[in-house]
Amino acid sequence: MSIYIEWLYNENIAYNALMEQSVAAVLSSEGVRTETEVAITLVDNESIHQINLEQRQVDAATDVLSFPMIHFIEGVDKESQVAQEPINPENNEVYLGDVVISWDKVVEQSADYGHSLERELSFLIVHSILHLLGYDHMDTLEEEVMIRKQKEIMLMMGLKR
Repeated sequence: MSIYIEWLYNENIAYNALMEQSVAAVLSSEGVRTETEVAITLVDNESIHQINLEQRQVDAATDVLSFPMIHFIEGVDKESQVAQEPINPENNEVYLGDVVISWDKVVEQSADYGHSLERELSFLIVHSILHLLGYDHMDTLEEEVMIRKQKEIMLMMGLKR
């Protein structure tokens, strides 16, 4: 598994290991054993606002954006779908997609929710990797499934609210 982490704002590489553990926890929970790669970029509110506007036509800063590279079919296990995707010949891994996180929102939301920066950052990584694996929260049923999976993974990591 390759995780490319780029801090474009307030670089704090002390959190890189936590981000890697969070990605690994989601992949393990979903039974994905195929070697994969993910890119995570940390930015400020202004930058994520601009990306959100350009990519989603939403004129606001957000906490995290996910840009999946694979279209998942509901009801088919994640491992078999990932294993069928093209492999990057440079590293023999399947590219799942990109994640952009606002570090400003990590700081803000950890204070708002009364938990650590580590818990907030891990939650946003878990949330976004689930998006890369085809989960969404556009309707009530999808949202319930995604919330349950997030809670299970966060508990598995020992990061509860």
